[in-house]
Amino acid sequence: MEAVPHPGAVLGVFGHSFASVEPVRGRLGSTCLALAKSTSSVTSGKLVGPSMWERRGQSCLPLSCDGYVNAQLEKEVPIFTKQRIDFTPSERITSLVVSCNQLCMSLGKDTLLRIDLGKANEPNHVELGRKDDAKVHKMFLDHTGSHLLIALSSTEVLYVNRNGQKVRPLARWKGQLVESVGWNKALGSESSTGPILVGTAQGQIFEAELSASEGGLFGPAPDLYFRPLYVLNEEGGPAPVCSLEAERGPDGRGFVIATTRQRLFQFIGRAAEGTEAQGFSGLFAAYADHPPPFREFPSSLGYSELAFYTPKLRSAPRAFAWMMGDGVLYGALDCGRPDSLLSEERVWEYPEGVGPGASPPLAIVLTQFHFLLLLVDRVEAVCTLTGQVVLRDHFLEKFGPLKHMVKDSSTGHLWAYTERAVFRYHVQREARDVWRTYLDMNRFDLAKEYCRERPDCLDTVLAREADFCFRQRRYLESARCYALTQSYFEEIALKFLEARQEEALAEFLQRKLASLKPAERTQATLLTTWLTELYLSRLGALQGDPEALNLYRETRERFRSFLSSPRHKEWLFASRASIHELLASHGDTEHMVYFAVIMQDYERVVAYHCQHEAYEEALAVLARHRDPQLFYKFSPILIRHIPRQLVDAWIELGSRLDARQLIPALVNYSQGGEAQQVSQAIRYMEFCVNVLGETEQAIHNYLLSLYARGQPASLLAYLEQAGASPHRVHYDLKYALRLCAEHGHHRACVHVYKVLELYEEAVDLALQVDVDLAKQCADLPEEDEELRKKLWLKIARHVVQEEEDVQTAMACLASCPLLKIEDVLPFFPDFVTIDHFKEAICSSLRAYNHHIQELQREMEEATASAQRIRRDLQELRGRYGAVEPQDKCATCDFPLLNRPFYLFLCGHMFHADCLLQAVRPGLPAYKQARLEELQRKLGAAPAPTKGSARAKEAEAGAATAGPSREQLKADLDELVAAECVYCGELMIRSIDRPFIDPQRYEEEHLSWL
Repeated sequence: MEAVPHPGAVLGVFGHSFASVEPVRGRLGSTCLALAKSTSSVTSGKLVGPSMWERRGQSCLPLSCDGYVNAQLEKEVPIFTKQRIDFTPSERITSLVVSCNQLCMSLGKDTLLRIDLGKANEPNHVELGRKDDAKVHKMFLDHTGSHLLIALSSTEVLYVNRNGQKVRPLARWKGQLVESVGWNKALGSESSTGPILVGTAQGQIFEAELSASEGGLFGPAPDLYFRPLYVLNEEGGPAPVCSLEAERGPDGRGFVIATTRQRLFQFIGRAAEGTEAQGFSGLFAAYADHPPPFREFPSSLGYSELAFYTPKLRSAPRAFAWMMGDGVLYGALDCGRPDSLLSEERVWEYPEGVGPGASPPLAIVLTQFHFLLLLVDRVEAVCTLTGQVVLRDHFLEKFGPLKHMVKDSSTGHLWAYTERAVFRYHVQREARDVWRTYLDMNRFDLAKEYCRERPDCLDTVLAREADFCFRQRRYLESARCYALTQSYFEEIALKFLEARQEEALAEFLQRKLASLKPAERTQATLLTTWLTELYLSRLGALQGDPEALNLYRETRERFRSFLSSPRHKEWLFASRASIHELLASHGDTEHMVYFAVIMQDYERVVAYHCQHEAYEEALAVLARHRDPQLFYKFSPILIRHIPRQLVDAWIELGSRLDARQLIPALVNYSQGGEAQQVSQAIRYMEFCVNVLGETEQAIHNYLLSLYARGQPASLLAYLEQAGASPHRVHYDLKYALRLCAEHGHHRACVHVYKVLELYEEAVDLALQVDVDLAKQCADLPEEDEELRKKLWLKIARHVVQEEEDVQTAMACLASCPLLKIEDVLPFFPDFVTIDHFKEAICSSLRAYNHHIQELQREMEEATASAQRIRRDLQELRGRYGAVEPQDKCATCDFPLLNRPFYLFLCGHMFHADCLLQAVRPGLPAYKQARLEELQRKLGAAPAPTKGSARAKEAEAGAATAGPSREQLKADLDELVAAECVYCGELMIRSIDRPFIDPQRYEEEHLSWL
């Protein structure tokens, strides 16, 4: 069948491509694969181009299995695509190995071709240098691609290192026909293989180590040692060691699997690391006295082959496949098992037409989910999950029979070859449809694992799993799966309702609720309401049944878990009104309170407790959540029943509560007038005032009213503590006065009068209570002696007229120095005996006499002072100063006598105009105005002429009209020359004046630039 080239195919040097495939009849839904087979026309017997080894996956021509791939798979690249390498060998290919992107191929009997597939344009030819007829039996390449062993049919072994061109014979190995090599993946490196295992055709297992170092002619040989460890036997004696694999477990144990034609042996033990003295010797020594465990099958191909699947190059292998006579033994590898590395074993029989009696398989390669069998003319792929043949890829006869097939674990590429051609297989997305196989096997966990990134496939798996669990009556598991699917909600809900599985339905609804998006509010309301109804109905049915007590408790815990779930909190909050209605309709007050607490609807909780007279529980809720608004709302109720506890809670909250908001509750509570009621109100108000420092007038007024009604003794103490300044007290003075007057607290009224500075009213009221209190009030207006005298006269009149106590009246007279006996006498009756006043009258007369004497002494002192002043004036008129001709003005430094001048007692001399300029800036504004006025008047006054009668007449006329010129000069002198400008107060006041006038500062500043 001819295939149409793939639209993305790039042929390049590969020439014209053709493809053919045999359709495989398999189950619909299982893993169905397609393999593209390409061939190239060869025009010469030599290498066409070095780039033929490069990866060209886009040049492959994919084919699909006719009728067995769905529409989605038809659009995808096949899992296995084959590419024929555009290479025609000059000689026949006898062996080929690939590892770590290094390909080694033997051509004829004497040529080795090495290619680094990362540098395909640099092939390397190495001549083996063989002159005899020995042929290449097998080649072995380690996992690093560095160490190549060439086993010859003459029982010789050659060693070639990747970094060298020299072919080095292994002398210690001579005489052994090597069939298999077990490389040391843990210790092997590019320079050394580490201890390795070698299996021979004689059934012997040797341990050896190779080194890549070249020491010249007399240097060390590459084979450091080569010693026998064990011999594998079958029924007839020693059997060829067909395969060897050595692995190391995570716990340090070593595992060796060796196969013969019919047996698979396991060697398990502690593996040594490092030198020749260690290696695998200890592991095999444990089986010196008894054979290792093995699996044996009766049929034989005459050979066998073991393949491992390793996800990554350096990781542990996951699975194995052993090709032997009865089929393929497939299973997992578990390094954690103590007695065997193999687990989950099964034998897949060979497909029809394959086997010992028909077309025997030549090689096997294992991938993640398939093993590929190489036959003489084709490759068949078998699914390891079902044993179904999913691919048959036939090769054209012109290339000759297939020789062998190998896998490069580093890249995952598969390589097959004939004597004249090389083919490469790409494995792409092998696991993409494995989920269908696991789904058909009802292995749902694995099916979900392999379609996790494909939502449509995952939904199919979940739906199938849910249906399966439902049929198995595993309803809860079914509900969990249904909740993850996109199936119709109504159908699933009806399904559980018809089966009477309310618990499973609740699980389904709960998981659906958790998967809703924030915008799906309607669905969330429906689900939360329905779930609540289901739980309440279930609880109602179980309640009261002693036999179902445990189930009732379990259901209650689940219901509470649902109500308190953080994932559902948003939806439950949105549906809280409906849920509360449901709880109320079922009469489930316990969960009503529980739900209200979860929703932080503490108002509903407190109201519930109050309705059921559980006031202490209500207060506990308030105290725990400390919400001021709830305290304001419920305090009027709680204070009537638990006043002391409520006030304690108020005090504990301190400033978080606004005391003004609590006054209505206190007012309603304290209206009863009982001492306990008033005392609790006073206790909280005192806390607000004394501890919190409240200054609100309403609080202080209310505390005053409480004191006035319940604790009069505390009233006066509070008023006195508040102070006597009307601007600093926090209560309403007029309200306090009226309140105290209504309750007859006169002393408190007196104090308020004093604060209001109504001293007459204070004294009048104090006289009704206590004369001493009135005396205290009378002394308060200290600055107003007239008022004080008036107040003391009130006290005296009261004492004389009301109390008729002359002694007390005299004591009042002595207490106030403003009162005289003559002020008090009018208050006494006309016929009072004078003896009572004798002492007071005498004291008054003595005081008058003393006062007269004081006045006389003051008059004498004043007369003496006046005489001294007159004498000083006479002396001042006679003082003079001498001015020398060379004296200069202290300001301008010019001769003093050139112009009018002033001479001061301190010795400073100034020209009149210089002194005027120096004094003017320091004078106040009004004096500067006066100075200008005097100068103007002096300028306008006529200068007098000596001996002129007319001048005298002019002066006489000027005297009658205004001040004379002499008077103006005197005024000017008094203003300007009152003190020396350098020694007087003017100089002292100028100390804080700037050196530069602020108005001229900018001008001066610019002049210096």
